[in-house]
Amino acid sequence: MANSKYEYVRQFEKSDNLLPNTWIVVRLDGRGFHKFTARHNFTKPNDLRALNLMNAAATAVVTEIPEIVFAYGISDEFSFVLRRNTDLFERRESKIVTTITSTFTAYYIHLWPTCFPNTPLVPPLPSFDGRAVLYPSTQNLRDYISWRQVDAHINNLYNTTFWALIQRGGMTAAEAEKELVGTLSKDKNEILFARFGINYNNEEEMCKKGSVVFREYDTPPAMSGGEEVGVEGLSKSQVEKRKKLQRKAKVVVRFCDVIRDAFWEERPWILGSQVGA
Repeated sequence: MANSKYEYVRQFEKSDNLLPNTWIVVRLDGRGFHKFTARHNFTKPNDLRALNLMNAAATAVVTEIPEIVFAYGISDEFSFVLRRNTDLFERRESKIVTTITSTFTAYYIHLWPTCFPNTPLVPPLPSFDGRAVLYPSTQNLRDYISWRQVDAHINNLYNTTFWALIQRGGMTAAEAEKELVGTLSKDKNEILFARFGINYNNEEEMCKKGSVVFREYDTPPAMSGGEEVGVEGLSKSQVEKRKKLQRKAKVVVRFCDVIRDAFWEERPWILGSQVGA
């Protein structure tokens, strides 16, 4: 339609390029998952099949989109972090968000039978909404990831205690909710251990800490000034070498502490060596 009289309609398109030199985080959340999990009989408080499915879909997304350097997931939520100097889709927000969201959703549905072999999907099919948030500094980004991991612990401890009161204590949902009003972490741990013999420390690490998805390298990427060297600073042969390195990298899922510095210091290629920048 180049040079046609109808081309003027392009003037109505909105520019949505995201700010340069900022960390882009795309966070996905399951739409209507309360009803979806009930319809497909998810185990409470945690269905390990469902969490493994989320991890498998996230691993596929990180594998397919090399610009994603890190992902973190809890429950029906996943956050994807893109390289600070990425130029993916010229940093157009709509393209980045829709590509990551649709790719994740496609793999979630595609991989469903591997995690739920005896539970066919029933419409309405699962879907996810997505949003992009920009963080100007690495410390801001670290704080965001820490916030999500703290939330994982708080929510999981609450849910573990809530469902223990219902499943083992014979309470209704309303009674369990009332029982937990105003309780602190130590109170919930006491309820679990004293009443039901559950040591929260022995619960699944994936449920307590969430899922961390990233690339492990035999030979880490080149770093400069605390960040991975951008494509614009590389020669053609170096670009090809990087692509080869990324293809050889293994995308892994871990259940570990990402609040303390140790995780990041051991893997400087994820966010860069200048942790507080």
